[in-house]
Amino acid sequence: MRLDVSTQSRGPLFDGRAQALANRYVDHLERQLADEGRNILLDELDRVLRTQTPYYATRIKVEDGNKITDSRVVYGPWLAGIGSRNYPVTKFRGYDHWIVTRDKLNARKRGIGERLLRRYTGRM
Repeated sequence: MRLDVSTQSRGPLFDGRAQALANRYVDHLERQLADEGRNILLDELDRVLRTQTPYYATRIKVEDGNKITDSRVVYGPWLAGIGSRNYPVTKFRGYDHWIVTRDKLNARKRGIGERLLRRYTGRM
């Protein structure tokens, strides 16, 4: 008995389209997570700051598509409680807005990633 087997390698997995879509998915996911984190951070600032001036909130941005930053505002570390002028130098221990933002974003990231992935898997 003789058995001949032949295969053809074609389609998105073999011509690079799936890899390109996977890379686009990762970029899109990073940007979406950063945007969500920025929104959470702004909500947290509303929660912790009694008297707000818009300067600090307007400096919170997403840079490089995946980093949330306060644009190195000079009193940013003091607000976060990690500055040299925080406790024990003064009574002010800082706010927890960055920590709470991290925790809330970590809790939401899986759902965000799964919803976004559904858009891409059909094309792979």
